[in-house]
Amino acid sequence: MSLLIKAKELYVEYMGRDVLDIDHLELYDYDRIGLVGANGAGKSTLLRVLLGKTPVTGGSVVRKGEFAYLPQLDDAVVQDATDYALLGKLGINKVNVEHMSGGEETRVKIAQTLSGGVHGMFADEPTSHLDRDGIDFLIHQLKDYSGALLVISHDRYFLDQVVDKIWELKEGKITEYWGGYSDYLAQKEEERKQQETQYKQFVSERDRLEKAISEKMNQARKVDQKAKGASRKSSSESGGRLGHQKSTGSKQKKLHNAAKNMQRRIESLGNVEPPEAIRSVQFRQNKALELHNPFPITGEEICKQFGDKVIFEKASFQFPLGAKIAITGANGTGKTTLFNMILDREDGISLSPKAAIGYFAQNGYKFDRNQGVMEFMMENCDYPISDIRAVMASLGFDLRDLRKELSVLSGGEIMKLQLAKLLLGRYNILLMDEPSNFLDLPTVEALENLMINYTGTILFISHDVRLLENAADMIYEIKDKKIIRKS
Repeated sequence: MSLLIKAKELYVEYMGRDVLDIDHLELYDYDRIGLVGANGAGKSTLLRVLLGKTPVTGGSVVRKGEFAYLPQLDDAVVQDATDYALLGKLGINKVNVEHMSGGEETRVKIAQTLSGGVHGMFADEPTSHLDRDGIDFLIHQLKDYSGALLVISHDRYFLDQVVDKIWELKEGKITEYWGGYSDYLAQKEEERKQQETQYKQFVSERDRLEKAISEKMNQARKVDQKAKGASRKSSSESGGRLGHQKSTGSKQKKLHNAAKNMQRRIESLGNVEPPEAIRSVQFRQNKALELHNPFPITGEEICKQFGDKVIFEKASFQFPLGAKIAITGANGTGKTTLFNMILDREDGISLSPKAAIGYFAQNGYKFDRNQGVMEFMMENCDYPISDIRAVMASLGFDLRDLRKELSVLSGGEIMKLQLAKLLLGRYNILLMDEPSNFLDLPTVEALENLMINYTGTILFISHDVRLLENAADMIYEIKDKKIIRKS
């Protein structure tokens, strides 16, 4: 067991905000760690700090080994890879940097990283743009990898397969959990239940003491009122009255002291925060957009080709009303092409006359960036503001975000806003192309729940195993120029 990285009193500040504030952190040669946290929490920053690529505001990092780094796709230029055998296994026969797709570029970068003789590997969203075969091959390679691994990923299945420890980065601090991502979720749920129990006990004890204080103070007031009534008696009873006043004052003092003691007990309880509320959003179907066709999207022997490349050859399908339908297949088989054919109502594709389609693509959004967030969300939306806020809150937007202009939002926030807009739009069919890519894990899980509860029909493209397992009613695979139902 060898210590590879040791960080002490690690502090990073950016634009007046504390990004990292970590007392102590160690990485050993046997570690296989998944780094999770919300968008903007500082996960990528932490990787770069530990590698020495980003300076720290305070603290120190000591490295005792060599490390490979696989950044996010847009963070580095791919150089010629030398492990051609590994490139072949990844499905890349020839390295041509200028004409590579996102999936091919990711595969080349993985080949470069795995081919280096290093003590550890840091990877930032390595599964993005990979198809299922590419992800499975990467999992296999990483399982056989003998060095330390620190990886950021939004793919829950991938994390369960390759890591045995989770670092949760929240408010600049790291909390460590043993096990894969599913184990982490189970531990977080147990923490939430314990916090809920502690909060209920705290509220119950606080309410009991506050009620007791109120009762003691009422008793003291009654004693005071009784003393005042006694003072109006005959002066001939003055001796008795003085004795009575002395007894009354002593009783009042005891009651006040008891109340003060109970107030001190309330203060000693501290302040126990309630667990974060689990938000539930109920979608309703717009009456004007109801569909009565049991199969609102059908394809009859559709054909499609680009130049000499045939995408579909006499492919047929029927997508049922109200289902959550996953479209899978290797990179380049025609998943996005199918969506475009549906949107363009190309030959062979039939749509219900009342079909109103909303489309989520990861690129090419067009909107007025000078709009306010809520102004943007309320356009053509017949849900009340409370429902709009509930959907946005479930995707990680807080009240401060609702007051922002679109121009100040990050790319990830724009993506989440587009998803919220889509789910609340006047549509009865949604087409979603890789909706979980580049979202943080809490948002992926929230999106999954929103998709499950959505009342309309959803077609979505994804290679996310957990999203397919949890949200898809049926799965279709595009293979050999056909669209085949798998489950």
